Amino acid sequence: MKNKIRWGIIGTGDIAKKFARGLKELPDAELLAMGSRRQESADEFAGQFGVARAYPSYEALAADQDLGAIYIATPHHLHCENTIMCLKAGKAVLCEKPFAVNAAEAQKMVHAAKREQKFLMEAMWTRFLPSILRAQGWLKEGKIGEVRMVQASFGYRDRVGIAYDPACAGGSLLDVGIYPITLADLAFGGALPERVAGFAHIEKGIDEQAAFILGYQGGGLAVLSSAIRTRTSSDGWIMGTEAMIKIHAPFWRSQELSLVKDGETILNEKMPLVGNGYNYEAAEVGRCVREGLLESPLMTHEKSIELMQLLDELRDQWGLAYPMESERR
Repeated sequence: MKNKIRWGIIGTGDIAKKFARGLKELPDAELLAMGSRRQESADEFAGQFGVARAYPSYEALAADQDLGAIYIATPHHLHCENTIMCLKAGKAVLCEKPFAVNAAEAQKMVHAAKREQKFLMEAMWTRFLPSILRAQGWLKEGKIGEVRMVQASFGYRDRVGIAYDPACAGGSLLDVGIYPITLADLAFGGALPERVAGFAHIEKGIDEQAAFILGYQGGGLAVLSSAIRTRTSSDGWIMGTEAMIKIHAPFWRSQELSLVKDGETILNEKMPLVGNGYNYEAAEVGRCVREGLLESPLMTHEKSIELMQLLDELRDQWGLAYPMESERR
């Protein structure tokens, strides 16, 4: 295919594997190369997914002149460094969420993309799913009236891994709290909250669980939570003056919506994912690159920075900073 996007992936973890599976659903995309810090890891990943080129360093992958786009799937604290390196190498970049550790890093990344005139997008895959796009359509059609409240939580239980490492910017807020915050952002039409309040249980330098409320102009509220040591319910609710939208669990990759009024479901739609869902964000990158865009209208640079500023504000309230964050303060 003449305009096929040839991808590289930096990182070999679970999220990299999910993205690699998603790419297989796109006829106009090809996973050509992958890079790791060890040749053995690169070779193992390449063998598992039939990738032609395996590099023993991130720098070597970024230098591959045949690549059109690179997916950053490294731990949080490496996102800024890896993204800027790939942009300087002339590649479009899709960086896994959270976009960065803090807003200062996010601004550096956006500045680099503009300086190099290369596409950059945060990989918040939920924004591109059919169910979420349909929910936004229902809101625009006024099916629930005025949005007044959002409720959502993303919590799982895991006592191992980088989510528990402050040196990797671990914790529940950056790892999964960004999902309920994203749902609130979409429900309130991208408006910024006027008030932010939250509580967190901090243990060994990371937030193991957190609850936060966002207050919007006109009185709208988002009641949200995140956890990495507590399993939580995972439906998402958008509540209006006339009805409610239930985004069936798990809301961040939902395949079903219900419109609920006076306790009764009056409309239900099932929207099965094509592939594993990661293909939708990759397709958006391909579309934007082919059209010569430097950012996606569905996940703008400004929005990524705004959401990082919100995460910063919550962590400031908790007195939570990571070892690499001397610059932010």
